[in-house]
Amino acid sequence: MDIKIIYFDTPFWRAEVPRLALFLGNMQFEDIRINRDEFAEIKKTGKMRNGIKIPFKQLPVLSVSGKSIGQTGAIARFCGKVANLYPDDIWECAQIDQIIDFANDINALIIPSMLESDPIKKKALRIELSNTILPSKIQLLENLILEKENKDFCVGRKLSVADLAVWRLMGWLSTGIIDDISPNVVSPFNSVMHICRSVENLPKVVEWISKTYPSSYKWLQE
Repeated sequence: MDIKIIYFDTPFWRAEVPRLALFLGNMQFEDIRINRDEFAEIKKTGKMRNGIKIPFKQLPVLSVSGKSIGQTGAIARFCGKVANLYPDDIWECAQIDQIIDFANDINALIIPSMLESDPIKKKALRIELSNTILPSKIQLLENLILEKENKDFCVGRKLSVADLAVWRLMGWLSTGIIDDISPNVVSPFNSVMHICRSVENLPKVVEWISKTYPSSYKWLQE
């Protein structure tokens, strides 16, 4: 298979889940990272300069042997399957899917503050997110993990794309990338943090971080 992942040059969770799944699964893929000018063209034409179709004029996109798939969940499932990080058991599949959808819900909560142009209103939205909205949502994820017998993974008894999504989503919230979101917003949730540390300490994840992340990255490496 000729596999390509198309996204911006940033370790955002939507793209990191498929990138890292393929890397962990020793699958060859092309990590295409576009700039804003290229994305502006995509918004107009629905395709890249090299002809790769971008189905919904948004990223990330997965290209497999010339055919394109959009949408985070679909891409995560495909890459998870080919990398053996997405199970055959349909109940576990549904549990993984709900965590990917949960990550999308968190994203949706952040977007209004990103679209707000008034800096005072933006800061107020972010403070509310940090103090009330995000902790209440992360607590729901914490509760799911606490209900499990094996708390080393989000689903089942082995690593899956759900763990990758949680690690990178929580890293996005906690590394100071989003102004006025407290870097400590995730730290009270011990089970969530345990999974994040477990993922970040995997040798292949350490290798991926050293290869692709900015040298300033240090969330769980301190």
